[in-house]
Amino acid sequence: MHDAVNSKYRFLSPYKIVFAGLLTLVLIVGLAACSGKKLNEINLMPAPDIYEEGAIDPFTDTNPIEKIPYKGILYATDRSPAGENDHFYKNKRGNLLRLGSAKIKAGKKDITWEEARRISLLKNRTDKYPIKVTEVEELGILDRSITVFTPPDLITKELYQPAERFAELVNEKLKQSQRKDIYIYVHGYKVVFENPILVATELWHFLGYDGVFIAYAWPSTPKTLAYVSDAETAALSSHFLQIFLQYLAKETDAKNIHIVGYSAGTRVVITALAQLAMLHTEQDKATIQRKLKIGHVILTASDFDRQLFGIQIDKGLLKIPKTLTVYVSESDSALGFSNWLFGRERLGQMWKDRKLPDIAAKYLRERQELIFIDVTDAESATTGNGHAYFRKSPWTSSDILMTLMHDLKPDERGLIQSEDIPIWTFPPDYIQRLRTALIEVLPDAKNSLK
Repeated sequence: MHDAVNSKYRFLSPYKIVFAGLLTLVLIVGLAACSGKKLNEINLMPAPDIYEEGAIDPFTDTNPIEKIPYKGILYATDRSPAGENDHFYKNKRGNLLRLGSAKIKAGKKDITWEEARRISLLKNRTDKYPIKVTEVEELGILDRSITVFTPPDLITKELYQPAERFAELVNEKLKQSQRKDIYIYVHGYKVVFENPILVATELWHFLGYDGVFIAYAWPSTPKTLAYVSDAETAALSSHFLQIFLQYLAKETDAKNIHIVGYSAGTRVVITALAQLAMLHTEQDKATIQRKLKIGHVILTASDFDRQLFGIQIDKGLLKIPKTLTVYVSESDSALGFSNWLFGRERLGQMWKDRKLPDIAAKYLRERQELIFIDVTDAESATTGNGHAYFRKSPWTSSDILMTLMHDLKPDERGLIQSEDIPIWTFPPDYIQRLRTALIEVLPDAKNSLK
């Protein structure tokens, strides 16, 4: 796909500056696929296929939202606080990391939990299932994000209280959870503060609200030509993310900390992990794992320079997470335009003609913790511009969620891999394969999964 785009626009090279604005606008429309008309509300994504017909139900019989200590979802943001009459946070850098919780309204008004659960698990639901941010409560600044350039009036006697309170909320929720894990969602380009809150909530919904989910809201800018400037902002936000990850590992009772990054947000994730790798150069992976607790890192539709990713791998990036999974696609047109704009292949693109360089193929065969998965043939992965498949493809979302919930390897989730190329793919009978695999880890669901 990306080579086709490059070929299509090659004749524009002498006029590249003139046309860059127009093509960037097209790219922006594509990369902003997750943003909706209502800033504080979205409709729940399609149910993962693994939940079809009630074969697997991630929920308890009672409303799990009511049991959440903070009655919503936690967040961390380096956005600047907004005024009283504005949104909760501005689309500008805040140069500090702020912690808080957001109240969420899931489902239509006056609907019972049993009805809400039924509707949300339908593959082809006719009734909308809205998720809305109703309130935001900031706890304060994470003390370790303060620098010598922080305004003195922000450094108060209660400086350490926000970090302590946030950790208390995390630990309180972990105590009542079956999985003692933290999940972090890092959003893509051109969205407001509420978007990662909402997307994190819908992912958490299909995890049965177990564990702790945190939305990481970096200050992307929903303006027409902010794509390039957001790339620099992502680099700055990665600093705060790596501080946040170290804080969670040290101050909470989490067993694992998993990360799901999307689109331009994968720049924040990859760079943060690279910074952690530099900080722990002299330590081996086992030591780092015990200290940082980073579990599965999942990158979807990654708008990151593939060659730069290779350099970060060479510098020890893989020592940080337990596994690093990269979903790629031949049909992601947004990344095709990004490829043209930067003149560099993007990490989330499939290699041309599905041919990897021999050295890359050899490396993937040797390093089981680095996993590449081609979603091109996954159900509904080409919907729209093919960029938001982690939400729109019920197969992809099933694969991601089962990884996070049950710690299954690709072959244990029903994916297949050919002998000539070490990249996993979705076979036509993927869901049946996944259900068969889950019988081994969910013996109580054996009858319903057949």
